[in-house]
Amino acid sequence: MQKVIAIDGPSGAGKSTVAKMVAAQMQAVYIDTGAMFRIVGLFFHKENIEFVENDLLKQGLARLESCFEYAPDPKRLVVVNGEDWSQEIREHHVSDLASRVSKLPLVRTFLLDFQRSLVQEKMAVMEGRDIGTVVFPEAFCKIFLTASPEVRAERRVAELKARGDDLADYGSILQDIKERDDRDSSRDTAPLKKADDAVAVDTSALNIDEVVGVICKEARARYAHIN
Repeated sequence: MQKVIAIDGPSGAGKSTVAKMVAAQMQAVYIDTGAMFRIVGLFFHKENIEFVENDLLKQGLARLESCFEYAPDPKRLVVVNGEDWSQEIREHHVSDLASRVSKLPLVRTFLLDFQRSLVQEKMAVMEGRDIGTVVFPEAFCKIFLTASPEVRAERRVAELKARGDDLADYGSILQDIKERDDRDSSRDTAPLKKADDAVAVDTSALNIDEVVGVICKEARARYAHIN
C-alpha cells in the first residue's frame, strides 16, 4: 500500500481546500497536483505553445522542468522562472487551460513521474482527477469528492467575487463546469472517474468541517487496518 490519501473529483468540488485541511489534521504533506496542470497550461499559454503533441511541446516541457520550483507551501506553492505563480494559476481562465493540457499523454507522463517523486516515507495527501486510479492506484485511502454542477458554480462565483471579480457570471461558469466535466470524463488518457475502492463523498449539503471529518475518519480507519 502507498502512504497516500488520494482525493479525486471534478472541478469545483472543493478538493484543494479539503485536502489542505485533511493534511493538517493527519499531519501529512499536502501536494496540489491540480496546480501542476495549471502550471503547464499557463506556461504553454504564455510561451505560445500549441496544445498539440509535437517536438515544440516536448521542448517546452524541458524548458519548464528546468525553471519550475514546487514546494508544498500554500503561501508560495509555485515558482516559475523565479516568479511566484501561486495566485495567477488560480485565475478562472487557467482552469480551461489545465483541462485542455491534461488530455496530452506527454504532459501526463511528465507530471506523473514528478508527482511520484514527491512521495517518500511521510504520508501525503494528493488531490486531482486520477490520483487513485492512475498516479497512486495502491493508495491506502481513496476519496471521490463531488457536488452538483450548480453548487460548484455557486461556490466558484463566491470565490471569484471574494477576490474582487465582480463580473463573475453564474451562467457562464456553470456552462464551463459542465463542459469541463464532460471533457475530463470522456478523454482517452486517464479520464475522471471514481476508483472502484474509493469512498464517494457528496459535498453539496455538507460544510467544509463535515467533509474533512468524514475523510479523516475514513483515513484513520484504513490506516489502522494496514498497520
